[in-house]
Amino acid sequence: MTSAASHDPRSTDAWGRLAAHATGFDPDLRAWFADDPDRAARLTHAVGDLHVDLSKNLLDDTVLDQLLALAEQTGVEARRDAMMAGERVNVTEDRAVLHTALRLPRDAELVVDGQDVVADVHEVLDRVYAFAEKVRSGEWRGATGEPVRTVVNIGIGGSDLGPVMAYEALRPYAHDRVECRFISNIDPSDAAMTLEGLDPATTLFIVSSKTFGTLETLTNARLCRAWLLDGLGPDVDRADAVARHFVAVSTALDKVADFGIDPANAFGFWDWVGGRYSLDSAIGTSLVIAIGPERFAELLGGMHAVDEHFRTAEPAANVPLLMGLLNIWYTTFMGAETHAVLPYAQLLHRFPAYLQQLTMESNGKGVRWDGTEVTTGTGEVFWGEPGTNGQHAFYQLIHQGTRLVPADFIAVAEPAHPLRDGDQDVHELFLANFFAQTRALAFGKTADEVRAEGTDEAVVPARVFEGNRPTTSIMAPALTPSVLGQLVALYEHITFTQGVVWGIDSFDQWGVELGKQLAQEVGPAVAGDPDALADQDASTRSLIEYYRAHRRTTDGA
Repeated sequence: MTSAASHDPRSTDAWGRLAAHATGFDPDLRAWFADDPDRAARLTHAVGDLHVDLSKNLLDDTVLDQLLALAEQTGVEARRDAMMAGERVNVTEDRAVLHTALRLPRDAELVVDGQDVVADVHEVLDRVYAFAEKVRSGEWRGATGEPVRTVVNIGIGGSDLGPVMAYEALRPYAHDRVECRFISNIDPSDAAMTLEGLDPATTLFIVSSKTFGTLETLTNARLCRAWLLDGLGPDVDRADAVARHFVAVSTALDKVADFGIDPANAFGFWDWVGGRYSLDSAIGTSLVIAIGPERFAELLGGMHAVDEHFRTAEPAANVPLLMGLLNIWYTTFMGAETHAVLPYAQLLHRFPAYLQQLTMESNGKGVRWDGTEVTTGTGEVFWGEPGTNGQHAFYQLIHQGTRLVPADFIAVAEPAHPLRDGDQDVHELFLANFFAQTRALAFGKTADEVRAEGTDEAVVPARVFEGNRPTTSIMAPALTPSVLGQLVALYEHITFTQGVVWGIDSFDQWGVELGKQLAQEVGPAVAGDPDALADQDASTRSLIEYYRAHRRTTDGA
């Protein structure tokens, strides 16, 4: 299966039927709801603690039936089973894809290439948990004998986006004595501003890089090491200081040791864990320190619950499958190019950014898994901001613009910080906006309804809302570690479903490599090498010359 030629989804019967149905498709959510009193109930599903309402999507019975047929005809279930069994579905790197194994319970069984994957995962988890407890209890001490008060995670991409998103989302569960901060960008301002106000004596750094060779991460790690040693002063043993204030998430133990980190304080993971799927691996060490092993285990349990749903639920009630198929419907057949994620939960303010990497790095591909060119569009631009901020920024385009923007609205019933404004429950006011926006997008406002409000005829057209703007509503009882894990796994499997239908490898990311390679070649020109500068194209050469003319110094002074 994993080495077979990729399929062309256009060759399936379902694809042709969907294309034919899309021609002249005239959705009418008002009529659909009026004609089918059970529509909301039929198209609302549960997955774990998540209540997922698909009824305001541009979905009729024909679309639903043919999307399910498309999943069957493109082999989504078979490839899902192959992935979860450890087959090498990441074909361009000849790797298994086993992020789902990271959250298997201790008593589960999964042997891949003769190796007990579950035992390996829990051996590392146990080490991470034990280390986290030492930091949380104050047993772990820095070079001057003080306990850790700030953990700084140094990583980029999946080694940053996952941990920082989850830390922000679960701040109400965080340790009251240990703060986490995050450095990712090679822009020196990121390191400088993150370290501002910190005490080197009470700061612990986690360098997260599987190969311990990522340019941005290692540059920032060296900056932080210099900051630490300068701050501790000349009287401390430098080697001991680095060993006490730095740990690593890496499998390159030789490079870890060369940096000065004790390899005993390095936590590894495996080549079957992609960066954007690694939050639940040792990459989450900073999060384990913040919320504790018990809460982190709840996060893993939430992920596993959705994995099991995706693995076992019948297609017509399989939420990640359905949501992935809807994304195919919108992007391929209805011309949508973007997808908004709108959390009505301020704690999820980094969730859209997290999903940008998960979805766009996974499915932004122009070739299929056998190396042939794709035959359809692939991927979509994910973006979003928390409500109600977004309402005062970009909702205008979603409501009345000329572009179709499917949107996922996410909310929880119980707020982390219940507050009142006089007699007003502020969370209820907040969620009134959540409910109202999806209603307005679905059903709009007709010209007659606008006139009935006494609106001047000249401005009636400007106040008409055509409706039929698709939304999915996702609700949960509260933003717990388990619920966050469920949300992450939900979107992982949505992304997987789309990739299989399109016939692409969702688990490589060769597109990020060329720019990194060229940066190494351009570097000498930026530093002043005239021969390297002469090798650049005219535009790049001109830009570098502008930089060098306007940079007051290149020695950091």
